[in-house]
Amino acid sequence: MTKGKLKWGWLPVVALLAGMLTAPEARAAGQEWTIDVGHTNIGFSVKHMFSNTTGRFDQFSGTLTLDPKTGTLSAVRGEINTASVNTNHEKRDGHLRSPDFFNVEKHPTMTFVAKKFHTDGDVQHVTGDFTLLGVTKPVTFTVRYLGAGTDPWGGTRAGLTATTTIDRRDFGMKWSKLLDNGGLVVGNDVTISLEIEAMVKK
Repeated sequence: MTKGKLKWGWLPVVALLAGMLTAPEARAAGQEWTIDVGHTNIGFSVKHMFSNTTGRFDQFSGTLTLDPKTGTLSAVRGEINTASVNTNHEKRDGHLRSPDFFNVEKHPTMTFVAKKFHTDGDVQHVTGDFTLLGVTKPVTFTVRYLGAGTDPWGGTRAGLTATTTIDRRDFGMKWSKLLDNGGLVVGNDVTISLEIEAMVKK
């Protein structure tokens, strides 16, 4: 009887331990998705003298792990071709590709790899390693899940929007000039905005 009681008495403990061991895998569960480049926009905005200049990157790739029922992310990885910067101004884009800014010959890519995930209501805060100009710093994106469903061709798609603001000087991008009023030709804070459409990875 004693042995039987011990045997059955340990079952809740065993179940708890099993749950603790499998919980990380459960959190990491969900489907793997690939970013649809043709329906995704990676944009940025930075102050230029007295107004804001906007731009985007035309070449990039990325994957994520997402639970489409809850909208919860558990993995994100992305890479951007820095030479694909596009502000619709050829001379300015040439300057942005130079060593003053993205230095594309020496640093052809910038990357983001998520490390931490925190959900606050309908918003997720995704923190990861952001690498620009060979410098890696933690950056947190505020992410909103827009939903998922079947497209007209039988595939499964999901939408997300994400934003963050970085100080470009943290990554060694310091070029600017002073205005007569003491302001800067190019601001230091850069807002990054992502409009993402992803497809279930086949």
